[in-house]
Amino acid sequence: MRHNKKFNHLGRTADHRRAMLANMAISLIMHKRITTTLAKAKALKKYVEPLITRSKDDSTNSRRVVFSYLQNKEALKELFGVIAPKVADRPGGYTRVIKLGFRQGDAAPTAFIELVDFDENMAKEAKAAKRTRRSRKSAPKAEAAVEAPVAEEAQAEAPAEEA
Repeated sequence: MRHNKKFNHLGRTADHRRAMLANMAISLIMHKRITTTLAKAKALKKYVEPLITRSKDDSTNSRRVVFSYLQNKEALKELFGVIAPKVADRPGGYTRVIKLGFRQGDAAPTAFIELVDFDENMAKEAKAAKRTRRSRKSAPKAEAAVEAPVAEEAQAEAPAEEA
């Protein structure tokens, strides 16, 4: 029976699966976004999020534990040096999986997985949305600002006539 065996085996042996997830985690850490199948992206999310949580505590033991999973010094430097400080205040949910559609050859559902704090496009869209709101709110103020100098000019002309 398969009671309480919920993770996806991905059609691979345990060693192959472990190596594949480690390689994908290294690629995700180095490139901040990778494209893969939906099943692999979901499996990678469960694999890499505990490593990112572990990297928040920069100790020798944490580095050794993460290195035992990744076996890549450059990825370890990137994780502890760049990623960990940026996600230090985040309580979890370091990755985002977005579905892309189906692959041409075998119709496999594809997705990309990315680190949430490193998505420049989403950050730009969020800033653009804020600017749009501000411009709508500031549009009446801009009209008032245009009318204000006209009123000031009228007041400036009036004392000149009196004097």
